Amino acid sequence: MIKKIHLYIVLLLFFFFQTNLVSSSEDNDIYKKIDIFSEVLDKINKEFVDDVNQSEAMDAAINGVLQSLDPYSAYMTPQLYESMQTETSGEFGGLGIEVSMEAGVIKVITPMDDSPAAEAGVKAGDYIVKINDIQVQGKSLSEAVDIMRGPVGTDIEITVRRRGERKALIFNITREKIKVASVKSEILDNQTGYLRLTSFNENSGDQIKDKIKEFKKNEKIKNYILDLRNNPGGLLSQAIKITDFFIDSGEIVSTKSKRKYESRKFFSRTGDLINGDTIVVLINYGSASASEIVAGALKDHKRAIIIGENSYGKGSVQSIIPLKNKGAIRLTVSKYYLPSGKSISDVGVSPDIEVVEGSDGFRFNTDTDNQLQYALKLLNG
Repeated sequence: MIKKIHLYIVLLLFFFFQTNLVSSSEDNDIYKKIDIFSEVLDKINKEFVDDVNQSEAMDAAINGVLQSLDPYSAYMTPQLYESMQTETSGEFGGLGIEVSMEAGVIKVITPMDDSPAAEAGVKAGDYIVKINDIQVQGKSLSEAVDIMRGPVGTDIEITVRRRGERKALIFNITREKIKVASVKSEILDNQTGYLRLTSFNENSGDQIKDKIKEFKKNEKIKNYILDLRNNPGGLLSQAIKITDFFIDSGEIVSTKSKRKYESRKFFSRTGDLINGDTIVVLINYGSASASEIVAGALKDHKRAIIIGENSYGKGSVQSIIPLKNKGAIRLTVSKYYLPSGKSISDVGVSPDIEVVEGSDGFRFNTDTDNQLQYALKLLNG
């Protein structure tokens, strides 16, 4: 059994690295490293104090290779892949957070609007270090997410580290079935059309378009605010569609891949849905991926004023690739580039006017929302 596992690992690592063997002299040592890896596994099996689950060890090895690439690539066992594909129909609930893996712990990209996590006070940029007394260090992203899932109505305790806070913060949260309303809208100050977009799903563009049409029926509407704070992203097609509503011509975004035929540029069509009216875009650290495409393109075209905080910096595209064992891998296959040619990855989009969240009691679209209040004052004097 052990010999078969050693052989499998050797083949796995060989195929992973073989395309690079001729490109760098350092890679000439890869065969030695494979031998060392095999030796380490042999030592573990013979001398580790507890019995080792060989299947779990292999899963960890595969996942380790993928997670060494970037925070977004990962291995999904057949069970996890099936779980991802299956709609829960209310049987299971969650916390309502978008997460990634960073430095061995779970990093919150954003808590969703009105979710249990948001109501409890979890913020974008928090690091989850413990879940119900289970240390996150050493767990894969999929494993940690699986622990956070559970029956609706059950409680979970998460321990987080937050920049600027000396002590760890503990949140007791009740799981709920997560329902996300993609678009919210209202008229502010009698003359500003406020659009809050919480995710980019299949009908987000149509919803935004319908809301704008409603606003245009009101002759008092003079300007607009597009709120992308804590929006973790979603479909690239919807980011392109929504950006196209506000610019009359030019490039929106480009994607670059290892395979040249998968690299593309996307352009806007003639026409501006709000006829050149002033628009402010609100972003923060929880604005990621598709949100950054919209904000970045509008900024590059000088079509919008960007207010808030620097965005997350997730400028890559992941594909879910099924495997023969009925599992799958999530693999980064291309990167986004703004019209200026700048990459979003790890850098994000910087605001034209930086306005940091005001207090711990900060809540979107309330009297505590100093970022929104600043935007309204800028627009309406």
